[in-house]
Amino acid sequence: MSSIELGAVAVDALIGMGVTDVVLSPGSRSASLALAVDRADRAGRLRLHVRIDERVAAFTALGLAKQTRRAVAVITTSGSAVANLGPAAMEATVAGVPLLLLTADRPSHLIDTGASQTADQAGVLGASTPHVIRLSSESGDAAAWAATVQRAVALAEGRRTRTPGAVQVNLEFAAPLVGELPEPRDLTLVTGASAGHRIAELDARRTVVLVGDATPEVGAEARALAELSGAPLLAEPSSNARRGPNAVAWYRHALPELGGDIERVVCFGHPTLTRPVSALLARSDIELVVVTDRAGWIDPGHRAAIVADRVLLAGQDPAWLERWLAVGDAPRRTPGLTQRAVADAVLAGLRSGDDVMFGSSSIIRAADLSPIAADPPRAFANRGVAGIDGTIATATGLALGSGRPTTVLLGDLTAQHDLGALVRPPGEPWPQLRVVVADDDGGSIFRRLEQGGPEYADSFDRVFLTPQSVDLAAVAGALGWRVAVVTDEAGLAEALAGDAEFVVAKVRS
Repeated sequence: MSSIELGAVAVDALIGMGVTDVVLSPGSRSASLALAVDRADRAGRLRLHVRIDERVAAFTALGLAKQTRRAVAVITTSGSAVANLGPAAMEATVAGVPLLLLTADRPSHLIDTGASQTADQAGVLGASTPHVIRLSSESGDAAAWAATVQRAVALAEGRRTRTPGAVQVNLEFAAPLVGELPEPRDLTLVTGASAGHRIAELDARRTVVLVGDATPEVGAEARALAELSGAPLLAEPSSNARRGPNAVAWYRHALPELGGDIERVVCFGHPTLTRPVSALLARSDIELVVVTDRAGWIDPGHRAAIVADRVLLAGQDPAWLERWLAVGDAPRRTPGLTQRAVADAVLAGLRSGDDVMFGSSSIIRAADLSPIAADPPRAFANRGVAGIDGTIATATGLALGSGRPTTVLLGDLTAQHDLGALVRPPGEPWPQLRVVVADDDGGSIFRRLEQGGPEYADSFDRVFLTPQSVDLAAVAGALGWRVAVVTDEAGLAEALAGDAEFVVAKVRS
């Protein structure tokens, strides 16, 4: 990628978001932005206003934004030029005026080297710019750059937050700074207003409803949309939507066969569990509709076309759903006690009156292949940043807050990251909590990633699998938990039916 392309994409994204005015204070590092905005002005796509002084430029943009009531961008070069935007930014944020500060910068590897006109300028305006966004010509691509600028405009205008103000977009441009501008692009993104103020009406093109990690309320809404419209429902284990006649249990295995026929994805929650889903969200040939009541939105593939609080979806051709439901039987399970066997057994024994907390590693991906249950439990996972820290403690808090029987389903390394949560302080209230550990003695999830390739075999066990050989049953027993250790499916079934509080299933990796 190049600096001239980053500048062109940024300007096209501004236009796609409805920005009509840009104020430029000329400089060297901002050359690609200047050339792109000049071309757009000559083509009548926006109005360019040039001011020599950055402070004057910022206040001119402020006045334009006050009058038009839409975001106005001001462009500066790098270094001390950025600091001159401070007074106008302060006024914009306090007064609720949408102001977008496009601050050109040097590449980050030049900071603190004494390079000319270089300082650490991202966030230099402090509280005057509550949102600071970074872009670099050396990182990302056109789709990522456009999505970032689109998000910045939505933040500046408070489209979903109801809090308009100043937003800094700090753009790092590496040499060469000029060149041939790429052809203009249509980079429109439809973003609804804040919660309860945007309902998108969608036509009947072939649609799937995809649900990632979500609250029970969001999961129920997604399920209702799928069932009312007749759309296939692709729901992750912690989506709280994995139920009902439209839920496709083995959608991951159906995507290679049917994914090419998808024309639209309506996305709820935070779907980041598997690579097939991430690839689906990154496709340029589908319309991605994100449904959220939050200020921000999930768009890891930088492809969102519509962001709305609610959607109305026209009825689907019944044959579309039938094709997904006819994918076939469950993917074959390896014989013996595997993670999949543990997930199937645990989920089969839980009901709607129970809660389950998944660890964010291999076991939740195994549960993604479990059969659809008629009366499933509420499901939770720490999928925000998908870490394995604090899983047992989080489940303890869930159970204390709900009063419901709660099962934690996790791997051995995830359990080791939260051994302190097994301590039950005397005199403190304690919930009805059961912990089930799928113990394969290490980080087996890495076997499925590039690190598991034969060329890394000499290093794999030590730096990825990290087998610990910790006797988790002994640890839990020493802390007063009723423990069961199982090595086959019959033993697991017996332990789950009994009074064991801490079950260690010795699984095959």
